[in-house]
Amino acid sequence: MREHLQHYINGAWVDSEGGKRHEVINPATEEACAVITLGSQADVDKAVAAAKAAFPAFAATPVEERKALLVRILDEYKKRIPDFAKVISEEMGAPIGFAGTAQVGAGIGYILGTLEALEGFEWESPVPGANARFVHEPIGVVAAITPWNWPLNQICAKIAPCIAAGNTIVLKPSEECPSNAVIIAEVMHAAGVPAGVFNLVQGDGPGVGVALTVHPDVDMVSFTGSTRAGIQIAKNAADTVKRVHQELGGKSPNLILEDADFAATLPGTLQGVVANTGQSCIAPTRLLVPKSRKEEAETFVKNYFAAVKVGNPAEDGAHIGPVVNKAQWTKIQSLIDTSIAEGASLLEGGPGLPDNVNRGYFIRPTVFSDVTPDMTIFREETFGPVATITTYDGIEDGIELANRTAYGLSAVVTGDVETAKGIVGRLRAGLVAVNQWGGVKGGAFGGYKQSGNGREGGVYGLKDFMELKTIAGA
Repeated sequence: MREHLQHYINGAWVDSEGGKRHEVINPATEEACAVITLGSQADVDKAVAAAKAAFPAFAATPVEERKALLVRILDEYKKRIPDFAKVISEEMGAPIGFAGTAQVGAGIGYILGTLEALEGFEWESPVPGANARFVHEPIGVVAAITPWNWPLNQICAKIAPCIAAGNTIVLKPSEECPSNAVIIAEVMHAAGVPAGVFNLVQGDGPGVGVALTVHPDVDMVSFTGSTRAGIQIAKNAADTVKRVHQELGGKSPNLILEDADFAATLPGTLQGVVANTGQSCIAPTRLLVPKSRKEEAETFVKNYFAAVKVGNPAEDGAHIGPVVNKAQWTKIQSLIDTSIAEGASLLEGGPGLPDNVNRGYFIRPTVFSDVTPDMTIFREETFGPVATITTYDGIEDGIELANRTAYGLSAVVTGDVETAKGIVGRLRAGLVAVNQWGGVKGGAFGGYKQSGNGREGGVYGLKDFMELKTIAGA
């Protein structure tokens, strides 16, 4: 069993001051695979102090030096791909092949996107009609609080623009999947990141998370996670009026058009419901189907989900693994049971473990039809491989159903691209994809409504980790 009992603070691995041991459970075996130390207030204070002390010098480094540092970080990151894949697979259940490609690749994409954003970035620009100029400057100490579902994706989405902008960082990764963050710290050290610029404190939300969000010397909190936690973080941060940058929950629609060629376009969007075992905030789980094509859609989606294999994440192959922990498994089971009780028609899957496993937090790939907007599963984020089919009567009804959610992280349109062009602008979401479900390198990722505020990735993600100053008369 791996032991990561120290935190990385001010360029060195140090013992915790008053922290407590925490075992990390492999969701496929239900056995401990790693142990960390959940940090304390004293650990947070030490890390924030290191970041604050390192900020003036790092903020003053030339942009070209920071760019070169990012290139070295990327080089060191790539050397550790097998190590990243192993710990992500064991701790959050991603199949080893998927962990080594999609999971690791997502982090690479954010670093590359930030490097591209730096090319030609206007750090200064004139104020039209005035003897003044706009200047982009680093914001200061950034607390980065990241989730377990796409851990490297979210760590790199925060670290890369922080380094590029000249900020210093205290990272608190999820205690459910912490070992990849330890490797990130080793990558940063090997790349020559100056002491104090990057700090890692392991911990949980009520402990280290709260301590960071209320800390007076933290200038910005960048959080990815649930809307519930995001609301509390915003409240915690209000007393010190720090910037709060959030990517929160989602309940993404897949608006399937009347003219959609199911065989050609649906697999690419249905894949977003089962990839990563459905543990993606942008998973397009709400399938909105024209009434005239209901039976055709039911057959197609049922057959697609019936073909999805569930298996051991330690083995390579085109299968999905378990969800991350017992709490998530129980929540998904409850949503499945509630959907049946509320009158949804179960087409595929259902409650309980898949037939080929007898332990672990595995979910049957599940499809419901006849789901109506008043049903719980239409409104609540599932975070598992569960899709719902809801019919609509005319495109106006379909658009209204797509937007009938408290969230607005992403939306998908499946069908003819030219037809979709007249619809995408009417969907209230930060990311709208046609015949696909993911984002793009260099894009601006973030949501409307209760899916958060701010953006990650590319130029807009870089700007969100900076202050904007107006200088007049000089």
